Amino acid sequence: MSEPAGGPPAQWDRTALDRILKRATELQAQEHDTGESMSPDEVLKLGRDVGIPARYLQQAMLEEQVRASALTPDGLLDHLVGPARCTANRVVRGNPDVIEEALAAWMDDHELLAVERRQPGRISWEPLGGMQVALRRSAAALGSAKRPFMLSRASRITAGITALEPGYCHVTLGADLGPVRASFLGGAAAMASLGVAAAAVLAVMTPFWLIAAAPLPMAGALSWVVGRQYRPVRDRIQLGLERALDHLEQGDHHRAGQLPPPRSGIVGLIADEIRKALKP
Repeated sequence: MSEPAGGPPAQWDRTALDRILKRATELQAQEHDTGESMSPDEVLKLGRDVGIPARYLQQAMLEEQVRASALTPDGLLDHLVGPARCTANRVVRGNPDVIEEALAAWMDDHELLAVERRQPGRISWEPLGGMQVALRRSAAALGSAKRPFMLSRASRITAGITALEPGYCHVTLGADLGPVRASFLGGAAAMASLGVAAAAVLAVMTPFWLIAAAPLPMAGALSWVVGRQYRPVRDRIQLGLERALDHLEQGDHHRAGQLPPPRSGIVGLIADEIRKALKP
């Protein structure tokens, strides 16, 4: 086989290098009989044969499992308005206990959430209520809102922490947005109902169906606009989940394992919230 004109370049750029490595891996994998399906142990064995560390294969299998579950068929509302749940996942360095404490501390400091249930490797939060919400928002305004609250509209936040191998964990965060999506759908349905009601009244008052049907397009447009307002809310919550994972990935776990300071009455509560807002 003749060599390409001009010979090989002195250096390969990043795009070409990615293609070369991907193709070389495919050619090496083709030497092994993979069959129609493989068990996780067989995948790990194949990875060892082709020189891929087990940690990366475990991460890839876990992320593929999450991706496959996220690609389940969506309903009509998911297509028109948006899914009622959003998730984010990442592999971070650290032991499960350390990561769990760091995540709990982040949610306590930077979101309007209270722990609903906590088990080894799994935590769920619910929206914070009562006077503490007003105190947190006031303290955030005093601190110039350096880290805005982004998950407060979710009805529940869940976290799952799975150990991959010593020093590495897979963290999955999820947000339940069913109630907030239902509120937007209710507003859209109200706009549509008003349009239908107006059309019915006009149909009684005039024999001209074009005049009677005039409110329907406007009501449909308003209904669509109200329904579309849900997507920015969901995008903001998705960004809030990614922000929490960014904190874990950066390894800023200095508060891990420490208990929160005691709160003595309303004065202690106010002082604690101001301290959180002013903390860099």
